[in-house]
Amino acid sequence: MIKKLARSLREFKKDSILSPVFVSLEVLMEVLIPMLMASIIDNGIDNGSGGDLGYIWKMGIVLVVASILSLIFGVLSGRFAAKASAGFAKNLRKDMFARIQQYSFTNIDKFSNASLVTRLTTDITNVQMAFMMIVRVAVRGPIMLIFAVIFSIQLNAELSLIYLVAIPVLGTGLFWIAWKAHPRFEKVFRSYDSLNRVVQENVTAMRVVKAYVREDHENKKFHRISDRVYNLFVSAEKLVCMNTPLMMFAMYTCITLICLLGGQQIIAGDFTTGQLLSQMTYATQILSSLMMLSMVFVMIIMARTSAERIVEVLDEESALKDPADPVEVVPNGSIDFNHVNFSYISDKEKLALAEVDLHIKSGETIGIIGGTGSAKSTLVQLIPRLYDVTEGSVLVGGIDVRQYGLEALRKQVAMVLQKNVLFAGSIKDNLRWGKPDATDEEIVHACQLAQADEFIQGFPDGYDTHIEQGGSNVSGGQKQRLCIARALLAHPKILILDDSTSAVDTRTDALIRKAFAEEIPGTTKLIIAQRINSVENADRVIVLDNGRVDAFDTPANLLKTNKIYREVYESQGGKGAEEHE
Repeated sequence: MIKKLARSLREFKKDSILSPVFVSLEVLMEVLIPMLMASIIDNGIDNGSGGDLGYIWKMGIVLVVASILSLIFGVLSGRFAAKASAGFAKNLRKDMFARIQQYSFTNIDKFSNASLVTRLTTDITNVQMAFMMIVRVAVRGPIMLIFAVIFSIQLNAELSLIYLVAIPVLGTGLFWIAWKAHPRFEKVFRSYDSLNRVVQENVTAMRVVKAYVREDHENKKFHRISDRVYNLFVSAEKLVCMNTPLMMFAMYTCITLICLLGGQQIIAGDFTTGQLLSQMTYATQILSSLMMLSMVFVMIIMARTSAERIVEVLDEESALKDPADPVEVVPNGSIDFNHVNFSYISDKEKLALAEVDLHIKSGETIGIIGGTGSAKSTLVQLIPRLYDVTEGSVLVGGIDVRQYGLEALRKQVAMVLQKNVLFAGSIKDNLRWGKPDATDEEIVHACQLAQADEFIQGFPDGYDTHIEQGGSNVSGGQKQRLCIARALLAHPKILILDDSTSAVDTRTDALIRKAFAEEIPGTTKLIIAQRINSVENADRVIVLDNGRVDAFDTPANLLKTNKIYREVYESQGGKGAEEHE
């Protein structure tokens, strides 16, 4: 896990090394100061001859220089540590986001959106704080402990034995706290995922919440999960907070014993006042270094859970990968489903699609209808390889989609999804997702085909109109037409419309279909629709029923021979096969 995270240091390795180096120098100055003070007291003040002012001045200057150097080294270590930890977090966030962009829909389904957001924010912040403490405090603590113990033994080996008892007791106590607290913090961060999910769900569905006057219900739901996070945190922190009283008890016990035994040695003439003062200072440094390590322990306990969750994202391999020698050119827009079976959970007993065998010519307009849950969207998502088939094969341009490079394939298969998504930015910015270098003339032409130009021109800023996140400042029909224009800009060989004209009126729908027929006759068009008039002019129509192809024929023939198609036709005001012909 550490090795995986360390890869995100990259250009900040130098800062990560310099910070501990300067911490070490800072600590060295700090442990020298008590020795200098003892020397001043014993040799300059209490030297048995009334004091030596010259010696006091000389050693005093050395003491000031040591203090200034300690300050400089401390500032430098803090500066490098801040740069290293912030840079590490930046790279780690970038690496996680890049990994998520490579995920297939199968991988996305494994992690909830709320969980990914928590991992990219809260978890990375925890790891960043732990890293800063590691390069500073976790280095400072052990080095100060070692140096202080060495100097303490030099002063008085007998008194130093006190630490041999205190350190193991403290270490055992801290280990027990860490062991007990870790699983509780794991529960805390899982609850954070739920908290973020509730917030995202509420913000996204705010209009529905207000329409049904469910604010009280949402407040109660939020308070429940918020209280759970609070209770779990309190439970974990109760354990963690035990480290401070434990440290203080050990510190004051050691200082008391040093004063008692050291005082007896002074009376016996085996110890000096300056040495006792230095020994007490070293006792404080030794125990404070242990307290630093306990603080690092707390952060590492919290960060360990976060680090595990981050590495989970980094270790997740995309279910879809480019082949060793990918095909980069899609010859045409023909589509073939050869005995395709598909399951979202890779279970052959629970198939979303079963025995699908279809052959579509390049340039054809194909309608797709079927009841809710008949796997219409699932069928078309296999074409740009958003999922891989469980059995069988899907061919585009006569080549298995698994042989294409993903980027090359998806550039030639444009999809307007059932749930239309627009991003914060201008209309032009959103449309150029289809073609980044599209000219203004190309953008306008695509919008004219999608019947979007008229309402865009009605905006005060026209094509520079700002779209709010999610397209909340345009209507459902306007959003659909913008998404269709965005897909048309890509000039794909296959265009898939997944119920993407459901929010526009029948006249606009007809104009869009007419533009498709006239302007992109060579593009294969797959139109999933609930309205029969959206597919009645298609070359052929696929009728799906519970994940199986019930029929695949021309609209006229289906009206005569297929019960499902005829029922849909008549339920929407159709007048019978004779008039249709």
